[in-house]
Amino acid sequence: MNLSYLFSRDDNEWNMSSDIIYMDYQATTPCDKKVFNEMLPFFCKDYGNPNSVHVMGSRGKEVIEFARKKIADFVRADDPKEIIFTSGATESNNLAIQGVARFYRGKGNRIITSVIEHKCVLETFESIGREGFEVIKIPVLKNGIIDLQALENSINDKTILVSIMTVNNEIGTIQPIDRISSICKRNGVLFHTDAAQAVGKIEVDASKVDLMSISGHKIYGPKGIGALYVRSKPRVRLSPIFFGGGQERGMRSGTLPTPLCVGLGKACEIAQAEMSEESKKLTKLKDYFLEKIFSNLSKVYLNGDTEYRIPGCINLSFEGVEGEGIMLGMPNICVSSGSACTSDSLEPSYVLKAISIREDLAHSSLRIGFGRFTTFEEVDYVSSKIIEVVNKLRAMSPLW
Repeated sequence: MNLSYLFSRDDNEWNMSSDIIYMDYQATTPCDKKVFNEMLPFFCKDYGNPNSVHVMGSRGKEVIEFARKKIADFVRADDPKEIIFTSGATESNNLAIQGVARFYRGKGNRIITSVIEHKCVLETFESIGREGFEVIKIPVLKNGIIDLQALENSINDKTILVSIMTVNNEIGTIQPIDRISSICKRNGVLFHTDAAQAVGKIEVDASKVDLMSISGHKIYGPKGIGALYVRSKPRVRLSPIFFGGGQERGMRSGTLPTPLCVGLGKACEIAQAEMSEESKKLTKLKDYFLEKIFSNLSKVYLNGDTEYRIPGCINLSFEGVEGEGIMLGMPNICVSSGSACTSDSLEPSYVLKAISIREDLAHSSLRIGFGRFTTFEEVDYVSSKIIEVVNKLRAMSPLW
């Protein structure tokens, strides 16, 4: 197989093909070339096992600890040792939820989440529920913001953990982490947040939570690496889900992948330097895109809160058409008709159902994701193409 089409000589980005436009940045992001270049030496040159005591092992350990500090600084952790490397946000979420539930089982058995969490959180809650834990799922309001009163009412003296994501992966809604944190602290309950879609897009503050999940490939880093922030003061204890050599303070055994750890550290360093300007750019692109769509199409609805949202995630419902139909009408444009983790399902998005979107509108949704390498020309082209395809599909529909 010839894979030469994957690579570009451009120092700032990768291109798959000149006629393919990628707008699915919530599913994954391209690896920033600066991140790629930082990782390269640790595949074939400085390849020593970071657990080894010889010079090559010491070199690996040194760069991993440097990366750990970059990540800690970015999320405002007090101590780099609070950063535990994992294989990604799915593992981080599993470790946080299962680890806390099992370790603190003697203090209580109630664990709380929301109905719009990522599947890896919801499935972990279901799994741990089969071990005798009481699982409570908090509803959200129509704008996708958690019902804080319902959260408060659900906490009792048996509650040991609340897990609420910072930014939703389908509708881009930002949850009120400060207020959730206050509720948890007031009630003496540990608070975990899945920040995979937030880190690198908005400011996050580890001091507000007890545990925080991070993903490398959502912030222009490599796939297969993530991290879990675990508070040390006061200390949060976890029962591990991996067993072996006792790496990562005994919380996550296994030889660390030096190149990937380096890549995650570099991705955080770049995001810290560029996030503010990136956000301004994405806000301008989002405003232009929505203005053009709403000016040229009727009965289009923006899903999620209009204010408390990240600018790079746009979820729209186009009345009278199917989301998949729009995608088929523009095969050179990479967008999503729902979360990539559930796209094989014919059921409408559970997130959209949770915010009371009509079933037909849920089926007609499209998620458009802008990111670091999105250009104005691409946004202009994609918006025009969506308008063209929706009008064509509506003209063919007897219902419309």
